[in-house]
Amino acid sequence: MKKFLNKPENFVDEFLEGILIAHPDKLEHVQDDLRCIVTKNKQPGRVAIATGGGSGHLPLFLGYVGDGVIDGCSVGGVFQSPSAEQMYNVTKHIDNGAGVLYLYGNYGGDIMNFDMAAEMADMDDIRVESFIAADDVASAPKGEEGKRRGVAGIFFLYKVAGAKADKKASLDEVKAVVEKAASGTRTMGVALTPCIVPEVGKPSFQLGENEMEIGMGIHGEPGIRRGEIRPADEVVDEMMEAIVADLPYKSGDEVSVLINGLGATPKEELYLVNRRVAQFLKEKEMTVYRTFVDEFAASLEMAGFSISLMKMDGELKELIDAPANTPFYAQHSCNN
Repeated sequence: MKKFLNKPENFVDEFLEGILIAHPDKLEHVQDDLRCIVTKNKQPGRVAIATGGGSGHLPLFLGYVGDGVIDGCSVGGVFQSPSAEQMYNVTKHIDNGAGVLYLYGNYGGDIMNFDMAAEMADMDDIRVESFIAADDVASAPKGEEGKRRGVAGIFFLYKVAGAKADKKASLDEVKAVVEKAASGTRTMGVALTPCIVPEVGKPSFQLGENEMEIGMGIHGEPGIRRGEIRPADEVVDEMMEAIVADLPYKSGDEVSVLINGLGATPKEELYLVNRRVAQFLKEKEMTVYRTFVDEFAASLEMAGFSISLMKMDGELKELIDAPANTPFYAQHSCNN
């Protein structure tokens, strides 16, 4: 294992300390717990958005804490859920009197602990609503969407939730727009190499020198097909066919595109992928509203990428274009 570490067991707290040192104007921690990250810019009367999950996915999850997006995040160990108490402590701090929306991925430990945190918040008369992201089409068949993993498409949900909350919408209204955005969001990934969890010290799975796995999850969960590496355009076409068929998206639809690197894929390759995604959508007579190319939900040093689409309407266009400013993501108000 080649990593820049001190003691593996200190990895999470030390990188969190480094993030807080780098962004003292935007972030702080509460309850003397580095794993309870909150925005410094509280807005009375605004619905608060809370998220959380395991480390190893930067900028997911804590990277979206900031203006116009998420208000707080509880941080777990690498690929491990944070505790219910950490989630509750974040909730108490970020509540602005308008309720809190929990927005997180579809993983068993997170669901259990967020549910417990919501019960604790209820005893403090803090209203909590929850939405579980489940956008990975490779992780369960159509008709069983509730079993799907939440992956990079959650970025779109964060963005629209935060923008809607900035309009001083009610908690029910914020949750409703997230539900709408999620209903039109689909993702699929592909991996070329494994990652190494620092405290484990060895690859989480094995892929042959000339192998790839389509549909692999961000923790190394099995995908839908393992085989020989193919030219990029062929890989994109296979993924896009599955994504587009799942909703299904159709001719005339307008979508936003997210090309997400998994940690060790050069941006040049991500843009090469985006080129074929744009061609594919044009061939299907679909229009691209906005394109995002970067690392949004990584998996330590895994080589690979994912593609997400979100079907757009007038409201979602306005929300996706709204300004945002977090340590890992910034956007000025824009029109496309």
